[in-house]
Amino acid sequence: MSAGEKERAEEAVRALKGEKRPEGYRERSLRIHGNVCARCMREFTGKNLKLLTVHHKDGDHDNNPPDGSNWENLCIYCHEEEHSRELLGDYEGGSSKAREEERKVVHSSGNDESDAMGAFGSLLKAAMKK
Repeated sequence: MSAGEKERAEEAVRALKGEKRPEGYRERSLRIHGNVCARCMREFTGKNLKLLTVHHKDGDHDNNPPDGSNWENLCIYCHEEEHSRELLGDYEGGSSKAREEERKVVHSSGNDESDAMGAFGSLLKAAMKK
């Protein structure tokens, strides 16, 4: 059973017992950092609060210190921009992971290494769909 499946099962048991869900890292981050995007400074309330997400600064979603030092609240737009920037930075910096992904796309598309921007464009399109 995966961690996500286990969490959903535990949530279902709590609901059946009428127990309140324990505060997760999103709720703690909102309480600690407020309902404001750390980048664009837009404030979120009511129905649009769901557009505010928690970004893990070190990229490790299991690193959730109680003081919130690994989190920043970002709206979905700024969060997407942050992850797109990381992908571009990895590629331009020669990250082996980014280069390996490029090679996979180049070779699977029948292009050669000289058509790298075509492969990189495909990577960006795939990342934007996620």
